[in-house]
Amino acid sequence: MSAAPAPLEAKPGVGPTITMDGFGAAEFQEAFGASDGQIAELQQFHDLLFDWNQRMNLVGPSAQAEFWSRHVLDSAQLLRLAPDALTFADLGAGAGFPGIVLACLLKGREGAEVHLVESMAKRCRFLNEVVGALALPAVVHNARAEDLRLRVDVVTARACAPLTRLLDYAQPYLKRGAVGLFLKGQDVEVELAEASKSWKFESHLTPSLSHTLGRIAEIKKVSRVRSV
Repeated sequence: MSAAPAPLEAKPGVGPTITMDGFGAAEFQEAFGASDGQIAELQQFHDLLFDWNQRMNLVGPSAQAEFWSRHVLDSAQLLRLAPDALTFADLGAGAGFPGIVLACLLKGREGAEVHLVESMAKRCRFLNEVVGALALPAVVHNARAEDLRLRVDVVTARACAPLTRLLDYAQPYLKRGAVGLFLKGQDVEVELAEASKSWKFESHLTPSLSHTLGRIAEIKKVSRVRSV
């Protein structure tokens, strides 16, 4: 039996100044030290995604050109922030970002499992196809995120909902010990301020590797604000 791959993390010096011009599979592999097998499986995911995208609206027209520089890089950076995490829940998993990317990169590590939570049945069919084709350590849940009671190391979401609503979805995971790592855009500080009206929490923002305006919001110790 071959040894499990080492945790994926950016090489020293790789940070928010990654150049996006011409950033593809080779550049991602160089930046993160991904194996040839991981790159091949991410490419298979690419091919399945854009095959299915001809029949259902999974991603927008710019996604193919930005697959590595925006979508894969955006997803993979979560492993740099939580290098010891083995179990993830991706809420509103949709087209598989970040969950499918995480599953590809965690494959082979003992105890790794990614829960892909998606309420739309047709998107779950796509996710199940990818998980099966690539034999990924992932489970697809056709359910509302707030209805599940999963215990994971990290709960995450990308382009799912504003933070106030997202914390409603994520609270069952957070109260069971998960850390929240949410991929957000330039309005994240506005979202944090708005969410603080309904929730108490600790937060930390990390600049995104994939976009100068992006941030990853780390959220923990969440509880509802009691109404007076």
